[in-house]
Formats: sequence, structure tokens, C-alpha cells
Amino acid sequence: MENTASVQDTKELSVHDCWKYLQSTSVCRIGLVIDGNPEIFPLNFVSNYGTIIFRIGEGTKEAALRGGSRVALEADGFNSYGTIAWSVIVKGNAEFVSDPYEIQEAVDSGLSPWQPGSKDILVRVTPSDISGRRFVINPPSQWRPNVDPETLPEEQRS
Repeated sequence: MENTASVQDTKELSVHDCWKYLQSTSVCRIGLVIDGNPEIFPLNFVSNYGTIIFRIGEGTKEAALRGGSRVALEADGFNSYGTIAWSVIVKGNAEFVSDPYEIQEAVDSGLSPWQPGSKDILVRVTPSDISGRRFVINPPSQWRPNVDPETLPEEQRS
């Protein structure tokens, strides 16, 4: 199927705009490599002085991050009318935070675990690359194929 969206419908975001959108949400996904396989996990975060901070517990994510691994984070959202969407990707190095002042600063910023259980490990991602796009969400009339109702099974006809 051909994409009929115009170039004006998609805009590359500046670094400043990427941070603005990241500050408007608290949920993202983190991409990690675990045992040679890519994995994606949802997590809540805060942006803090040009970095991303999140909390985790002991386990899979912690083990993957122990090697000083590079990570990719993606956050997405849309306006209240559902007509404009955005997506921001942050790539960088993750490090464990142990400084008491930085831990208190994260707590003061509202970073708290959503799930029960111990999430006492604080992680900071310092970006090496940040990029994003904002785009118009095409209405179904732009992408839905024309289907002759007579060719549909009877239970799908309306």
C-alpha cells in the first residue's frame, strides 16, 4: 500500500523539542540486549538535567545493565485530539547512581516505582544521541483499503 502522507505531515524534532516532549510523559520503553537477544521493557522515568533517570529492582534489567551497556529508550505520545503524535528516541550509556544527593534529587523529582516490590536501584542514562519526530495521524479514510461489501463474508457485512 502506498503512503500518501506528505513530507509536511512529519517534522524532525530539535533536541530542545525532544526534551520538551520527554518532560510531558513519564513512561517509556528501554531496549536492552540480554543473552545476545534484544529485549524491550516498559518503565517509568523522569528527565533530569539532560539525563533520564529510572528505578529498577534486582533481576533481568539490572543484570543487563551491570556490564555498562548502551541502551535505547523510546517514549511516544499524542495530543488530546488524537491528531498529532510524537516519538523520541534516546540512545546512551546507563550508569548506576549511588550518590545520596542524586538519589534524594530523584526522589524529590517524583520518581517512584509503580509496581510493588523493591526498586532500590537508581539508573541514569546520559544521552549520546537524541532524536524525534512529530507527525500528523492520518484518519482511517487515508489508509483503509476500499473493500466492496459484497465480497465480505456475510457476518462482516454491516
